[in-house]
Amino acid sequence: MNIMLIAATGAEIALTLAYLRENWSSTTEGLFHLGNTSVRILITGVGITATTYHLTKALATDRFDLLLMSGISGAYDRSISLGDLVFVTEEVFGDLGAEDGYNFLDVFDLALQPSDAPPFYGKCLINPTANLRIQIDLQRVSGLTCNTVTGTSFTALAREKKYNPQVESMEGAALHYVALLEGVPFAQIRSISNYVEKRDRSSWEVELAVSNLNKWLINLLNTF
Repeated sequence: MNIMLIAATGAEIALTLAYLRENWSSTTEGLFHLGNTSVRILITGVGITATTYHLTKALATDRFDLLLMSGISGAYDRSISLGDLVFVTEEVFGDLGAEDGYNFLDVFDLALQPSDAPPFYGKCLINPTANLRIQIDLQRVSGLTCNTVTGTSFTALAREKKYNPQVESMEGAALHYVALLEGVPFAQIRSISNYVEKRDRSSWEVELAVSNLNKWLINLLNTF
């Protein structure tokens, strides 16, 4: 099985990378092997543009059985606890459009993009999870991807009212968009570090979220 493990920053999967270096063989930097399974590490950088570029470039030269994006994110859904892991199966671009006074019009509202033209389905980028070759026993949630992370109560309320997302990241929709167009199985796993609200880093649980994410990833790798 050929897997690409994708993260926006190296810090988010540093513990997993250390595990791979200690326990898997490697002849090329960022590429690990164990039995019939290989894992390639792709650190894209933060945001939609960087993720789209580096992911597309990687897919131009190699084929993968699974694209596995892992990282931390914020949650709109307060039933999800800080440190919990979720499987994001549906994504929306949250800030691609135009402001109209205090309202936000996305590219579909502006009739610049048909809402059901591939890879979109009703504005959403939906993961056809039936073709995955691994079992992911995590809560399935909807995601919102924005280049500017929500940091005010007004923006949080507006985005939640328009899209009703459960989590928010800066890269998720880029993965969904590229993978759907390329026809490659993919999964986006997020660990919740904070709630989407007025920015207050003192209430975040980044260390817990990163720790739980890497424990899950290492456990997954141990199944191969």
